Amino acid sequence: MKTVLISLFCFVLTMTSFAQNNTDTTEHMTFKGVPIDGTLNEYVSKMKQSGFALIGTEDGVAKLKGDFAAYKGCIIGVATLKGKDLVSKITVIFPEQEAWSSLSSNYYNLKELLTEKYGEPSETVEKFDTYSEPDDDNAKMHEVGMDRCKYFTTFEMENGSIQLSIENGGFSSSFVMLSYYDKINSEKIRQKAIDDL
Repeated sequence: MKTVLISLFCFVLTMTSFAQNNTDTTEHMTFKGVPIDGTLNEYVSKMKQSGFALIGTEDGVAKLKGDFAAYKGCIIGVATLKGKDLVSKITVIFPEQEAWSSLSSNYYNLKELLTEKYGEPSETVEKFDTYSEPDDDNAKMHEVGMDRCKYFTTFEMENGSIQLSIENGGFSSSFVMLSYYDKINSEKIRQKAIDDL
């Protein structure tokens, strides 16, 4: 009888162990309801179904265009690691702005929406790297163009992170950028980099 009970206990313990290994409760971060996972072509196909138009693909990054979060004409970048066709990051570039009032309005509007959906941010930096705070719209846009504007907000979650920021591509190109990083695939990419070392 003792042998039967020990065998039964070992069997139940083994089955519980297998069940725990096979039920992965960690989920991928999603963008527009689509998990950030799979190959670049698979993900682009899903984004096309969501109404985005493919602009082109180069060096493991697909660029699409479409409407997002009530903003028209956004550019969506779907990124993979070179040598590993696995989507891990989605970036949204909102329409360019020429005035600080419009640029900061986009930033604060999106920050408010993200906070409503995901809770309080884990980190926020909103300052200019100057001796004194710029006092008007033109001075603030000048600092953005000089890359001395440090505005970003990060939301950390179990399945990844989201970062909202004000970016520039020179004096004539300032925009708000929103990036989604999937934790599972980012770890796979990190592990591949470690394996290469």
